[in-house]
Amino acid sequence: MLAPTSRLLTLLELLQASPAITGTEIAQRLDIDPRTVRRYIQALQDLGIPVEGQRGVGGGYRIRPGYRLPPLMLSDDEAVVVVLGLMAARQHGLDTPSDSVDGALTKIHRVLPDTLRRQVEALEATLGFTARATEGAPVPGDAVLTLADAIRRGRRGRAGYRTHEGVASRRLVSPFGLVVHAGRWYLAGHDHTRDDLRTFRVDRLRRITVLDERAVRAPAGFDAVEHVSAALARVPWEWQAEVLLALPPEDARERLGATMAELEPRGAGTLLRIRAGSLAWLARLLAGLDCEFTVLRPDELRESVRELGERLTSAVS
Repeated sequence: MLAPTSRLLTLLELLQASPAITGTEIAQRLDIDPRTVRRYIQALQDLGIPVEGQRGVGGGYRIRPGYRLPPLMLSDDEAVVVVLGLMAARQHGLDTPSDSVDGALTKIHRVLPDTLRRQVEALEATLGFTARATEGAPVPGDAVLTLADAIRRGRRGRAGYRTHEGVASRRLVSPFGLVVHAGRWYLAGHDHTRDDLRTFRVDRLRRITVLDERAVRAPAGFDAVEHVSAALARVPWEWQAEVLLALPPEDARERLGATMAELEPRGAGTLLRIRAGSLAWLARLLAGLDCEFTVLRPDELRESVRELGERLTSAVS
């Protein structure tokens, strides 16, 4: 349910978007009674916005014709940054289920000065991205805002959670951080239900409630990004491999990324623990690291590496 301030802003949007709207329509859109509609209309009038009421059949409310709200005072650079941010959010799969990016862009168009608005529209129409669009898992804006508030205030949260396998449960969590990866939102925190550090997909959380009870402290030196990256690297696949790389850990991490594998210093090199659905893919990955390596397990990976080497040698010959 919308808070009073949110309802007031939503009412202002309705009035700007419609030449006239009835009190009944407003009450239905805002989920309030007709008396409250009149109170909100009065609040807008008190702010100096000329909302007019029309009596009789077909009557309703409208903003006085010719009246325009003051333009949003953005410099050219600020407008570009805002539009780029919104377009990048959509490109990376971070739009919400209600298509908030389109809604936000529409509102920005409405309040920008005419010249700047035309330029911004031209930017949207002509800008392209070299990276492919990410198919994300949209989450409601109020979900991430609620979790962020709980993290900042150090409060526990309760929510329903459904795993990838479809198992539903209720969880009590001390949230430590929100992380975005590949178009998906993740929550890192202490799961009191399991008494362990866990990673949750935010799009699988339901009915999030912030409690008055204080959250437990995160472990010393805890980093939510590192925690989520390590959790993603441990996602189970058909094959689990260990490979000794002739690379320092920092070089291995730069070439592989934090979410693909677990990396552990081992002498002058790095022990790579990785999970994969295809040994042929893993063999190609190892070949592309441009370093010497030793396959520790499984034996089937050695065979895949040998077959890849033979095919490459044959192609050169």
